[in-house]
Amino acid sequence: MSALRQHWPMPSDPRPIVIVGTGGIVKDAHLPAYRKAGFTVAGLYDTDRARAEALAAEWGIATVFGSLEEAAAADAVFDVAAPPVAHAAILSALSEGAAVLLQKPMGLDLAAATAIRQVCRERRLTASVNFQLRYSAMMLAVADAIAQGRLGELVEIEVHLNLVTPWQLFPHLIPNPRVEIVSHSIHYLDTIRALAGDPAGVFARSYAHPSSRLADTRTTAILDYGGTLRATLSINHHHDFGRRFQDASFRIEGTEGAAMVKLGLLLDYPTGEPDELWFARKGGPWQQIALEGAWFPDAFIGPMANLQRFAAGEDDHLATNVEDAWRTMALVEACYRAAAAPAFPIPTE
Repeated sequence: MSALRQHWPMPSDPRPIVIVGTGGIVKDAHLPAYRKAGFTVAGLYDTDRARAEALAAEWGIATVFGSLEEAAAADAVFDVAAPPVAHAAILSALSEGAAVLLQKPMGLDLAAATAIRQVCRERRLTASVNFQLRYSAMMLAVADAIAQGRLGELVEIEVHLNLVTPWQLFPHLIPNPRVEIVSHSIHYLDTIRALAGDPAGVFARSYAHPSSRLADTRTTAILDYGGTLRATLSINHHHDFGRRFQDASFRIEGTEGAAMVKLGLLLDYPTGEPDELWFARKGGPWQQIALEGAWFPDAFIGPMANLQRFAAGEDDHLATNVEDAWRTMALVEACYRAAAAPAFPIPTE
């Protein structure tokens, strides 16, 4: 199979970045990605100044801002990696027209997403949300193959997870009434939207697990794309019975070809395994495509590159802009509303 797109183009004149929030995702993904891309991180800000200073020392970042207002005054692109409950207030502190990348999710529910969108509109922010899975090498390649017609008409998209996720690494999720879809499966919902557009509706259920204190950690969902395309999610984060039957995959099939994606990061998270991408044409053998980057940290380059290129007029489309991200949040909301609805009763006569 000839070369498929695996990278977002880089900005010709990258601007410095100020990161607001210095939690684990910044250390493990944002900073490694930006260093690999050659982006300059001009400074950090966190309400926990000691944590920000420790991270700055580790990564050789010269500036730690003493206040949000000081950080917001910088001439930079902003990467807001704070908890979603803080997003609206942080956005309100930025200068009008600033370029900003928000960590997902865009709030914890649709009402919060709507409030965030409104702040961005009122302050004319060039704002995008860090739904980075769709920017990964494997998913960019799948999207390119679909756009070129190599798979034909899409008929199947299936996301299947059957593994162990170390939820103990995320204790901040314990009090949340919504967990799995808004914190995890949101990646898959957003990526499916990127590949197939918006569904008309959704059927969904999320479940708790006896071993977990979290509200929900298992999900089944069917996205309604009409009578031809079947799109489903089967997500189980508690298959603690060894590696043999664990799985983390996307299966995308069309009338002329198919793709299989292995989400290696999720297997033995956070150490992970290599991601994999395979294609097959109808009647032909499966071929593995060499990947030029992993989900973590490489996919985090794409959203920032797209934001900077769009702000500079080099890209005509901001892929995960807040208006599009709101549609992903609307799909998340629909999943939770569907999960709360009663099942159709089985006839007794």
